[in-house]
Amino acid sequence: MSYPHVQLLINNEWRAARGGASLPVHNPADGSVLGSVAKAGVVDLDDALAAAAKGFDVWRNTPAVERARLMRAAAGLLRERAEGVARLMTLEQGKPLAEAKAEVGSASDIIEWFADEGRRVYGRLVPPRAMNQQQMVLKEPVGPVAAFTPWNFPINQVVRKLCGALATGCSIIVKAAEETPASPAELVRAFVDAGIPAGVVGLVYGDPAEISGYLIAHPVIRKITFTGSTPVGKQLAALAGRHMKRATMELGGHAPVIVAADANVAHAVKVIAAAKFRNAGQVCISPTRFLVDEAVREEFVAGFSAYVRGLKVGAGLEAGTQMGPLANPRRLVAMQQITEDAVARGATVAAGGERIGSAGNFFAPTLLLDAPLDSAVFNNEPFGPMAAVRSVKSLDEAIAEANRLPFGLSAYAFTGSIKTAHQLSAQLQTGMLWINQAAAPWAELPFGGVKDSGYGSEGGPEALEAYLLTKTVAMTSV
Repeated sequence: MSYPHVQLLINNEWRAARGGASLPVHNPADGSVLGSVAKAGVVDLDDALAAAAKGFDVWRNTPAVERARLMRAAAGLLRERAEGVARLMTLEQGKPLAEAKAEVGSASDIIEWFADEGRRVYGRLVPPRAMNQQQMVLKEPVGPVAAFTPWNFPINQVVRKLCGALATGCSIIVKAAEETPASPAELVRAFVDAGIPAGVVGLVYGDPAEISGYLIAHPVIRKITFTGSTPVGKQLAALAGRHMKRATMELGGHAPVIVAADANVAHAVKVIAAAKFRNAGQVCISPTRFLVDEAVREEFVAGFSAYVRGLKVGAGLEAGTQMGPLANPRRLVAMQQITEDAVARGATVAAGGERIGSAGNFFAPTLLLDAPLDSAVFNNEPFGPMAAVRSVKSLDEAIAEANRLPFGLSAYAFTGSIKTAHQLSAQLQTGMLWINQAAAPWAELPFGGVKDSGYGSEGGPEALEAYLLTKTVAMTSV
C-alpha cells in the first residue's frame, strides 16, 4: 500500500478541500515528504455539518442490532487490511511495525466490543404511584459529535470516540491529526465500505484551532470529545461549556511508578521498562516518574539501565526495531531541554540523554537519576523516551509524591503485599491504577483520568453514557 494523498470524507464522498488546500505529511524516520493531506476550510466544515445532521436522523432510527452488524462488518474489513494499514501508520507516525499491527488489531476488537455493547443500552420502567399511570426512563443519542484526536495513536485514539458515538446512534465528525492522516482514513474507510449510511461518519483535517472553534460553537454539534494536552483541553472544555455542549476530555498525564520494598524487582523491570519505551514514550499513560524504595533502588536501576542500553532504535519498518523515532522535531527539542534542565539541577544521566544521528527524529532512550523535585522532568509530562528515578524511604512518601501533581490519568505500582495494594488503590489520585502489570486498557474497562487529566471515560459501559440523553416519560390514562 503506497502512501496516498489523504482526502476528506464528507457525506460518504472522499474529496479534496473545496479551495484545493493541502498540507505535507513527513516521515519522522528521515524527514522526507510522504504525501499530503487535504486541508478543510469553513465551506468544507459546513458541508460536513450538514451531512452529519442528516446522517444523525438516519442513524438514530437504525435499530441497534443493525448498527452492530455494520460495525462488526467494518471490524472485519479493518482486520483483513491490517498489514497495509499498519505500514501506513509506521510510515507517518514512526512506531515499530509490530506496534502498529497491534494497534490495528486492538481497534478491530474495540469496534466489536462497542458494537455488542450498543445492543445493551437500556432504559427502565419505574413503578408508578397509581394503577392508571406508567413511568419510563428512556435513553436517546445526544446528537452529532465532534471528535478531536492526536497523532500518537492515530487509529486507537479515533476508534474509541467513533465507536462510542456509533454504538449509541450518534453521527460523528472526526478531526484527526494532520501529521498522521492516512491510517485514521483507512479506519473510516472500513466503515464506509461496510455500508455505513452517508453522513454518519465524517473525517476532516486542517487548522486545529479553526476547526475546533467552528465545530464546537456550531448548533449542529451536541457533544465534544477530545484527547490531547491539558492546556488545549481546558480551552476546548471552556468553549463547550459556553455553548452548553457535553464534553469528554482525555488529557495529559505524568504517571508515577511506585516500586515498593517488597516488590519482585526483576518482574518490575521487565514489565515497566518495556511499557516506558512503547511508542517512544509518546503515550498519555506512559510511566514517567519512578519512585523506588531505597531498599531496592540499586537492583532496580541496574536492571533498568541494562534494558535501556539494549534497546534497538531505528526506523519502524526495519527488522528488529524496538523503538522508532519521535513523531516530530518538536519532541526532539523538548527531550533535550528536559535533559539539560535535570542535569543543571544535579541529576545524573545513566543512559541516553542525546539525539541519535542528524537525520530523522531519533532520541536515545534516556534514564535520569536523582533529578530534584523542582526539575522539569518531575513536573511536566516528557511525552518521550525518558524515565526519571528517585529513591523514597516509605510507601507514604511515594504516595504523597505521586499525588503532588495536578495530573491523575494513570499510575503503576509493584508490590508483593495485598495490604500495600489496597492502600495504593485507596490513596492514589488517579483514574487508572495498574499493579504488578503494564497498562491493559481493554475496551471493557473505563479509560479516563481525574484532576487536570480530564473527565469522562472512553472505555467500558461508562463510555456510552456520555453519548446518551436520559428522558423521563410519565403518563396517566384518563
